[in-house]
Amino acid sequence: MSKLRTFGTLAGLSLLLAIVVFPLYYTVAGAFMSQAELTRFPPALFPGGLNWGSFSGVVESVPLVRQYGNSILVSLCVVAGVVTTSVLSGYIFAFVEFPFRRVAFGMFLATMMVPAEATIIPNYLTMADWGLVNTFPALIVPFLATGFGTFLMRQFFLTFPKEIHEAAKVEGCGHLRFVLQILVPLSRPAIGTLAIYSFIGTYNQYFWPLLIANTPEMQTLQIGLAQLNSLEERSPNLIFAGVTLAIIPMLIMIYAFQRNIVRGLTAGAVR
Repeated sequence: MSKLRTFGTLAGLSLLLAIVVFPLYYTVAGAFMSQAELTRFPPALFPGGLNWGSFSGVVESVPLVRQYGNSILVSLCVVAGVVTTSVLSGYIFAFVEFPFRRVAFGMFLATMMVPAEATIIPNYLTMADWGLVNTFPALIVPFLATGFGTFLMRQFFLTFPKEIHEAAKVEGCGHLRFVLQILVPLSRPAIGTLAIYSFIGTYNQYFWPLLIANTPEMQTLQIGLAQLNSLEERSPNLIFAGVTLAIIPMLIMIYAFQRNIVRGLTAGAVR
């Protein structure tokens, strides 16, 4: 009975895995298929050969290389800013006593309830007043601090014993030194989780870069992929090739920080 139950569990998990992985597989496989293979019925599941021409066609259709670099640069800058502001603000709310601390933290949490669409126009007007439209700062600055990042780091810091902070103070350790030498090394799981969340969120942005970036040289990868939609009827393999190129940085990011993700999700339970 136990073996039958184990087999059923493995079969169910294998089916779920196939459902989740199949779209990713077909995207990569479609990038190497010819137009005839993609448009025939029933559709081909395996490419007849490695058709690298789809990738060169994408680069020739839109300035994808420049947009690719823009997306990665903007995403890395936002990750650096979010991690920095979240760690510092989370430390203050977790370890530093000051008047109206709970009220201030509640205001941070309230920002998480504001829809992103409600901040588009104020952010655009601010960037326009500063003369930053169609620049990298306009793509980066509005996202350097988030209420979610502060909440995540603050909750993680609360799992540390207060005695660690008190002992550091007795030894003459200042706030910044405590954060950099003690808190950050012990918080790599949470920081890794926040970094991946911020990177993917920024990397997949479409509406804000479309609004703030007016020239192809400043636009990001998601805009370039949307421009490929006009070629979908003639060359659907270009869409698959563009999407395949787009998912590579996210896969690398997840693979590099996968251990931190698991530790970040289980840290509270283990403690």
